[in-house]
Amino acid sequence: MAESALISTPFTAASTADDVLRGVDLTGVRAVVTGGSSGIGVETARALAAAGAEVTLAVRNSTAGDAVAEAIAGSAGGIRPRVARLDLADATSIVRFVDAWHGPLHLLINNAGVVTGGLERTGENWELQFATNHLGHFALATGLHGALALGASDRDGARIVAVSSTAHMRSGIDFHDLHFERRGYDPQIAYAQSKTANSLFAVEATRLWAPDGIVANAVNPGGVATGLQRNFTPQQKQSLDAAEAAGVFTYKTVEQGAATSIVAAVHPAFAHTGGHYLDDAQEAYTVPNGADLARHPHGVKEWALDPAIAERLWEVSANLVRA
Repeated sequence: MAESALISTPFTAASTADDVLRGVDLTGVRAVVTGGSSGIGVETARALAAAGAEVTLAVRNSTAGDAVAEAIAGSAGGIRPRVARLDLADATSIVRFVDAWHGPLHLLINNAGVVTGGLERTGENWELQFATNHLGHFALATGLHGALALGASDRDGARIVAVSSTAHMRSGIDFHDLHFERRGYDPQIAYAQSKTANSLFAVEATRLWAPDGIVANAVNPGGVATGLQRNFTPQQKQSLDAAEAAGVFTYKTVEQGAATSIVAAVHPAFAHTGGHYLDDAQEAYTVPNGADLARHPHGVKEWALDPAIAERLWEVSANLVRA
């Protein structure tokens, strides 16, 4: 897409989730926020609830989720989010969550993510970062497709927000070795592959589901100091420190980090269009696959928007989660 055609909004890197939602009434909107017990997920859920949405916190730790729900109730006019257990690395947990959902769903915020310090695998022998960040969310979204379609029919559309990362620029999808069974394990590359997959999911989900009134967009929240960084390697930390010192990277507050997710979730510009990648509350420009990453602290790699790769990944993912 040409840069002149990119979708823009009035918001910036400094905008907060509350800035985006100022004057927006989400009464009657039902939303699911995965990873809603920590980091950006908490702020995303709080902001949606404050605007009147009926929010479900989909969390691994129900005790932590309950504590967040109580805090949100105290700060959002008494609107207490529902808490439901969800482990994205556990197929049984995903099925239970989907089976327990009744009625329409208008917003699915695929926010949860994991960073590992070394190779970890699920019971299916899947690499944990890809399994959690992509496959788990893929299974959740496809399982909730009917609810999203129902939500789209009663509120002029439903939206999915896939939280990606600038890290996606480090790796495309290695279809020959998705789970690091042949190549040496690099947690940074594994995380990058999962974040590219998040963007590609938005591309193909929109192609398949737009006729049902469902669109999906990927977002980069920017650099926010949350628990996600606890397993960063020394090299990752050094890289961030160097980028910050050079002025090409600046940490955001949690409130600012959640803003781009909220833009994708509620801004009219993205109501009926998907397959986009948002950065700093705007649609990002495309970066050639071979470009020098030092010159592109923002943007989205071509491989993260490629429709042919997105279609192939969808087929592979569907085969894996149905196995």
